[in-house]
Amino acid sequence: MLEVELCNVKLKNPTMLAAGVLGSTAASLNWASRSGAGAVVTKSFGLRPNKGYVNPTTVEVTGGIINAIGLSNPGVDTFYGELEKIEKSTPTIASIYGASKDEFSQIAAKVENLVDLIELNVSCPHAQKGCGASIGADPELTGEIVKAVKKAVKIPVIAKLTPNVTDIVEIALSAQKAGCDGLTLINSLGPGIKIDLDTANPILSNKFGGLSGPAIKPIALRCVFDVYDVVEIPVIGVGGISDYRDAIEFIFAGARCVQIGTSIMYKGLDIFKEITDGMKKFMHKNGYESIDEMVGIAHK
Repeated sequence: MLEVELCNVKLKNPTMLAAGVLGSTAASLNWASRSGAGAVVTKSFGLRPNKGYVNPTTVEVTGGIINAIGLSNPGVDTFYGELEKIEKSTPTIASIYGASKDEFSQIAAKVENLVDLIELNVSCPHAQKGCGASIGADPELTGEIVKAVKKAVKIPVIAKLTPNVTDIVEIALSAQKAGCDGLTLINSLGPGIKIDLDTANPILSNKFGGLSGPAIKPIALRCVFDVYDVVEIPVIGVGGISDYRDAIEFIFAGARCVQIGTSIMYKGLDIFKEITDGMKKFMHKNGYESIDEMVGIAHK
């Protein structure tokens, strides 16, 4: 009932562990898999080790959290060892970032044999200079990176897009034209800031960070809805999903799969089973036999 196919990769259900959440080690990815995730996405990693920003890197706000981790990671050579230890029972998606199309291509080619799909992080709002949303806000540059990575690997390539643009549809169409196999919508919103009243200073060491959590769900949902109308490739929805109702909204809007991130901080990894159990009951009650029947029906 919940099985889906994404870019010719079969998933037992449409839920995924989102990038950046418990995805920095094989143990954490395997834990998410055993907890019921239909697929797992690694924490974004680059060509070389990156320390990211110093603490504090996250702060809670009304409706979610603001984080500025700065894409901290050990680099592809070290992370390769973690990927080798990931259990193969659940599809694995490598989230990668770079400062150029050559960096993206090198990383993707390096890990291609260990993962099922590549997710291009061209949308991080708190990335250090030259990476993240500064790339994903440019349709031409996004297309160039997609095209380069597609030439470098044979497995499916997905682009994770930023909402912090004038027209996300333009970026989505550029990625599709370049050969992208799917799209993840959206990365965190922002940048945002929170100020400490006692010190009168910004709480995060980087001052600004990306907003995630329930507060961004309506925007993420609108992005999925808009993009689904114009692209022919599958869409993955992410942003503020905390229960099965949220997941179904995204599917109705056009998402084939959904990623869970910030909510894990509040509900733990049991959230995957909670969501899939809720989806099954909803589908039984409303006469749906498959996820395919539900994708995009809000447009009809």
